[in-house]
Amino acid sequence: MKRLTIITLIAAFAAVTTGCATDEYGNRQPMTDAQKGAIIGAVGGGLAGAAVGSYMDSQKQDLEKVLASEVQAGAIEIRKLDQHNLLITMTSQTSFDFDSTAIKPGFYTTMDKIANVLVRYGKTHLTVVGHTDNVGTNQYNQTLSEHRAQAVNDYLRNKGVLLQRLESLGRGETAPRAANATEEGRRLNRRVEIVVEPIVTETQNPAPG
Repeated sequence: MKRLTIITLIAAFAAVTTGCATDEYGNRQPMTDAQKGAIIGAVGGGLAGAAVGSYMDSQKQDLEKVLASEVQAGAIEIRKLDQHNLLITMTSQTSFDFDSTAIKPGFYTTMDKIANVLVRYGKTHLTVVGHTDNVGTNQYNQTLSEHRAQAVNDYLRNKGVLLQRLESLGRGETAPRAANATEEGRRLNRRVEIVVEPIVTETQNPAPG
């Protein structure tokens, strides 16, 4: 029998700066069978077997190619989280003004590049995650992070990314990459990330008997 599943990111990934916290996205509610089926149907079937790795590697290479200048300037980071999942990080220096939920107009070109690649690699699920520093109350920062994530989500959808592929959430100040004691650390913590996961169709043999 066949079972349709979405690979979900449950493993924690360590931040790149010494002394910063470990982040994880395993707090999302598991998808129902109906939700999984809707996503599989929307993208015209999932990936299977060795195709998963090559698909995600090609996507990473294309992102690195079109975003080479942004990566060099420190505006964008692209890396693997594990064997297949990718993480695209947009820094606050380029994507949002301080205390603002509106994407900077100067960042639209970069967003367009990201969207174009994500549209072409349609067999992926995208979780947009907003983060803040610790300036302000916990509740304020949580709301700010959610609104920033939703702004990126909406931008991608308006550029042709299917709604069924998109999810957004805010982590507020709970998942810093660096200490908030310095402005540089706070700048690193003010960010929006896109977790890119392959949509996978698994074929399983029926149990014996």
